[in-house]
Amino acid sequence: MAKKEHVSETPATQMLRTRGVAFTEHPYEYLEHGGAQHSAAVLGFDPFTVVKTLVMQDQDAKPLLVLMHGNRKVSTKNLARQIGAKSVEPCKPEVANRHSGYLVGGTSPFGTRRAMPVYIEETILALPRICINGGRRGYLVGIDPQVCVDLLAARAVQCALAE
Repeated sequence: MAKKEHVSETPATQMLRTRGVAFTEHPYEYLEHGGAQHSAAVLGFDPFTVVKTLVMQDQDAKPLLVLMHGNRKVSTKNLARQIGAKSVEPCKPEVANRHSGYLVGGTSPFGTRRAMPVYIEETILALPRICINGGRRGYLVGIDPQVCVDLLAARAVQCALAE
């Protein structure tokens, strides 16, 4: 029997364990700019069930997190309208790293450096299970999507666009 690759604790997995959340670990070979599509392909998951964590900001540069299907883009206009902002745009990588405490490509919505509002694409909540970043590049965790609502107070939005 193959020994399961052990992945050291991250702030995300620490938070999940502390809160008693059951999760599965899915380490993979990280590819720069590979994104959720790459991790889904390498791990054999449907990209629709691999959720990316995007650090964005509103017109006042206030950060927020958006959880989106791996094979969808965010309509920033629709998102802004739904959250009552004038505009929303992705943060520059160095700004995203500062807000979340994670490196871009390894951003988890759990255990972030600073608390930020979290918005989740509504259709993600209908999935039985999702894979989301575990706080390190090349590392996903499998969880029930309801955990995002329970632990992060994630608000459902409809802002997905086909890639």
